[in-house]
Amino acid sequence: MIRIFDAHSDLPTLVWEERGKGKTGVLESHFEEFFGDYVKARVASVWTPTDKRPFALKYALEAVTRLRKDVAESSKLEIVTSVEGMERVIDEGRVALWVGMEGGEPIESLDILEVFHRLGLRVLTLTWSLRNQIGDGVFERTNGGLTNFGVEVVGKAEELGILLDLSHINEAGFWDALDVTSFPVIASHSNARALCDNPRNLTDEQLKAIAERDGVVGAVAIPSFVDKENPTIEKYVEHICYMVDLVGYKHVGLGFDFVYYLKGWGGKSVKGLENEAGIPRLIELLQERFSEKEVEAITFGNFRRVFEDVVG
Repeated sequence: MIRIFDAHSDLPTLVWEERGKGKTGVLESHFEEFFGDYVKARVASVWTPTDKRPFALKYALEAVTRLRKDVAESSKLEIVTSVEGMERVIDEGRVALWVGMEGGEPIESLDILEVFHRLGLRVLTLTWSLRNQIGDGVFERTNGGLTNFGVEVVGKAEELGILLDLSHINEAGFWDALDVTSFPVIASHSNARALCDNPRNLTDEQLKAIAERDGVVGAVAIPSFVDKENPTIEKYVEHICYMVDLVGYKHVGLGFDFVYYLKGWGGKSVKGLENEAGIPRLIELLQERFSEKEVEAITFGNFRRVFEDVVG
């Protein structure tokens, strides 16, 4: 069976909200809906909502703690910190969750980054779409790159074995990050700007630069990043095909960023890939276009490789 490694999800946001209401076993109760038969590994990224930014550290610590508690209550999930651990969990018939952070707002010092690493953090998206102390996001107008502190964060992440994620960062920061690291990097949930002109998508030059570092780009299923007029599963696959043609199949993966379970989600979705129920059809479309070896790489193997290279 095809295995899915989803490089980006906002599940910690849901867990934080639901456990704050006194609920337990949040992920266990939604297991079939969120994971089904195919999702075997997933990055669960702690995103700091804009209204929580003034106390980002408190929020992120709560979110990681609640996620860890919720996973501990499940017989079907385990938080992992190594590829060996991921494969063990999958071999046992369970799902491996990696802890990520979407935007470095909570990282107030290098020591705090180390604390989050001890709590399981293995993927750091340097910025969300707005400016933070690390650098500028894609929706800032100043075009500022990494700050001096941001450069220090990149170095500390290398030391700790935390994978750098360049989705959401602006172009100046993107190139700054590549200037100050020699490690493979990812863009966990971004598409090709050549097919959909959105600042959250990547230019051909950016896609090539990630591939040159032996990194991976995860195709994202947010409708405004897929197609401005007709976001369908077929259009989503076109992004995958375009990126494969440009940089090779070894540098493309999946980073769905499904948001249907979050408050404020307006019902917008990619037709045919609204949620995990669309994965079987996605696999069929990929199998029509790629070999078995290529499909396995895109759906799982490529992100496995880069995690093993950086995290271990």
